[in-house]
Amino acid sequence: MDDIAPPPTTPVSDEDLWARSRAVIAGGVNSPVRAFDAVGGTPRFLSRGRAGHVVDSQGRELVDLVNSWGPLILGHTHPDVVAAAIEAVRSGSTFGAPTVGEIELAELVVDAVPSIERVRMVSSGTEAAMSAIRLARGATGRTKILKFIGHYHGHSDALLVDAGSGVATLGIPGSPGVTPGAVADTVLVDFNDPDAVRAAVDLHADDLAVIAVEPFAANMNLVPPDDGFLQLLRDEADRVGALLLFDEVITGFRVARGGAQELTGVLPDVTALGKVVGGGFPLAAFGGSAAVMAHLAPDGPVYQAGTLSGNPVAVAAGAAQLRLLTEDVYRDLEATTTRLADGLADAVGDHAVVTRAGTLAGIVFGVDAPPRRFADVAAADHEAYARFFHGMLDRGVQLAPSGYEVLFTSTALTDDDVDRVVSAAADTVATW
Repeated sequence: MDDIAPPPTTPVSDEDLWARSRAVIAGGVNSPVRAFDAVGGTPRFLSRGRAGHVVDSQGRELVDLVNSWGPLILGHTHPDVVAAAIEAVRSGSTFGAPTVGEIELAELVVDAVPSIERVRMVSSGTEAAMSAIRLARGATGRTKILKFIGHYHGHSDALLVDAGSGVATLGIPGSPGVTPGAVADTVLVDFNDPDAVRAAVDLHADDLAVIAVEPFAANMNLVPPDDGFLQLLRDEADRVGALLLFDEVITGFRVARGGAQELTGVLPDVTALGKVVGGGFPLAAFGGSAAVMAHLAPDGPVYQAGTLSGNPVAVAAGAAQLRLLTEDVYRDLEATTTRLADGLADAVGDHAVVTRAGTLAGIVFGVDAPPRRFADVAAADHEAYARFFHGMLDRGVQLAPSGYEVLFTSTALTDDDVDRVVSAAADTVATW
């Protein structure tokens, strides 16, 4: 971090920055979970990052296990990604017209993700999931959505009910402003409950447009699917003529180059992508077979649009990052994540359960076994997580300020970084 400009000589305190922020930004933050409501205290304001570390406005350096909630799989300010973005912005930051860069990124996505033949770019994961749902309804001529309690598919109205991530963190079962009609066609079942899925599909068979799922649930901490559960969803969707949507906004290009569908061998009809695909810039996408995607305008009647979709700077950064994600990278990143997860499990002992799926990891306090559904995570000891969070922060490790989130590693994490995290965890719980 020595090559990054130092902070101001007289830094403003976090408390002063927080007061200033709250005076002009709703709630003081531009995304609710950043507010530290779940863990208490004043948010740290970050000023810069390099590789596996970030530095806050006070000049305190932290090992980063948030990585902007997942997209920075290569760490902060990777030189190739930065160079691609700078070159693109020098040519023009936005055109609202087709560019060669869009094609190149789309080709990378289609080549990597097993179920995708055509792709459409958007600017956020919420847009990707919302658009994929609209596409599924348009393609099937049906209205109902089956989703899983605790799975987060962005903040669009129909998908916000009983969601994970910040919704669960703040204890909001839905949201004021979402009308009953907006969620009337949303059917809720528990994750990893085959009987509940079959019953819901039977009940709504004639009007079920799509089964939407995070294949590895990563917005209610980390909850992998039971063996055979994703294949059950595939079979049930096929049985009644519904589509299967994998929300791989987090898992896409992170748990494997082809996402969870590559690891599991279960192929959805529609996939939502985000995070990694944008290289740290606001970019996401959704895609599927040529036949399903043909329902989108201008080829078909399902309308979806966005002036900044396929933004040239974002696609340049995203393409640069995806080109660097080789099999060797995933092998090494999974080894780092495994080493971190195993080390944390030893450090926290009986205080928590540590889970891992590919290159994702999670830590859940106050449980005896890995969680299998949202209720298991909701019943965890979130006060213990808050103590752990602040203990780690005081010892130079940045975690997500919520026990419903996962640990995001990057290729920039060194063995020394992992050792530092494990040591911080052991020292934190030793004080309890």
